[in-house]
Amino acid sequence: MGTNRSWDTITGALDRVSGPGRASGEWTRYLCPVHEGDGRRHHPSLGVVYDRKKGRTVVRCFAGCPDERVLERLGLRVRDLFDRPLPHAARTPRPRPEPSIADRALLAAGLPLATPTRDLGRPLGAPRRVAVYVYERLDGRPVGRVHRMHIPHERGRAKTFWQQRMTDSGWRRGGFARIPFQLPTIVPAVRAGADIFVCEGERDVLTARHCGVYATCNAGGALGWHPEHATWLRGARRVIIVADRDAPGYRRAVRVATTLVGSVAQLRVVEARDGKDLTDHCDAGHQISELDPVPLLDAHYRRRR
Repeated sequence: MGTNRSWDTITGALDRVSGPGRASGEWTRYLCPVHEGDGRRHHPSLGVVYDRKKGRTVVRCFAGCPDERVLERLGLRVRDLFDRPLPHAARTPRPRPEPSIADRALLAAGLPLATPTRDLGRPLGAPRRVAVYVYERLDGRPVGRVHRMHIPHERGRAKTFWQQRMTDSGWRRGGFARIPFQLPTIVPAVRAGADIFVCEGERDVLTARHCGVYATCNAGGALGWHPEHATWLRGARRVIIVADRDAPGYRRAVRVATTLVGSVAQLRVVEARDGKDLTDHCDAGHQISELDPVPLLDAHYRRRR
């Protein structure tokens, strides 16, 4: 890129101020000189990429620092983003879509915006049921079941889930009412002022219960949380959302938090210190109290009421 003046100017300044960048997909990542220039350890959240068609370098702090402040810290100006001066009519900046807070958090944490699909190879056997999770009404009557299935493959195993609902004539395949898992224990815990952990799946909920805390989730995976689930947590003293450490997990955490803002006294958004989820965290020997705050998300929702 030696002939691309703007790229050489921007990356040269960043190399001097923030240290060498590292490749991250199509972007090159640097420590942001505005909010990560304190000498402490950070996940680099400033990205730069060269737009060959437009002859310009794009600078973006995924934590939200304005481009102008980044350039100011580098001793540069907006015109340095371009290889050559633009015609006057072309200088009016076009508004660009702001990255979502979930995407900003992913990039601040150094995680990809999309979860790559694992190539497990061909299946080696039939699906095997490894767990059945029963969802109950407040009075303890069963309303639905979630079956967890594992399928052996050449390079690992796949997991699938399917649901049943209770009818007058017994269990039938299909979805059921939108109620949280472990509802008969969650409602009294909310009334008693206990912390409520919202996990992404039933396995993590049972892990949390084994650790002595109250926890719940929804059926249907990362996109299965709805306002109907949140109504049961209204009035809670503190709700702690445990996000899986990946793109669907961070986006689900935002989805859950959005339904709870204003209806609970305090919100936290945390993640495993090691591994992907709460069960991995505990299997690695950590305590529930050692879950780490999710970059950006925890501070964002913690200060909202």
